[in-house]
Amino acid sequence: MAETARTAVAEPAAPITTWIVPVLLGWLVPGGGHFYLKRTGRGALILVCVVLMFVLGLLMRGPFFQPQSGDLLTMLIYYGGFFAHIATGALYFITVALGYTQPDVAGHVHDYGAKFLVGAGMLNVLAMVDAYEIATGKKS
Repeated sequence: MAETARTAVAEPAAPITTWIVPVLLGWLVPGGGHFYLKRTGRGALILVCVVLMFVLGLLMRGPFFQPQSGDLLTMLIYYGGFFAHIATGALYFITVALGYTQPDVAGHVHDYGAKFLVGAGMLNVLAMVDAYEIATGKKS
């Protein structure tokens, strides 16, 4: 029985000029890349969800992660959390500029607040990937 050989054909990479603006706008303002790409419904949904998660995390007094050294697991958790906060873009920078600081204390509510803040950043990363795929034509 003869099998046909399948060869993987690599698609050429999309030029950076087609996707850099929507991705950077999507990072700076949640949903901004989708608004730029004229996907207002999706952009509004992303904006509301990310901002709501971020604000709920603040209201629960969730702490912001700061990079720390130590063992590998500690570094992974704190650096990962820090990059997730940075992924919320202007929300994080405005909050820090306004002086929000919350110590990492034990408690269920504070812990959920931290998870909401990190979740907002991860949701925004997914939105940036979506904006990239729309801008490059991989997704309609």
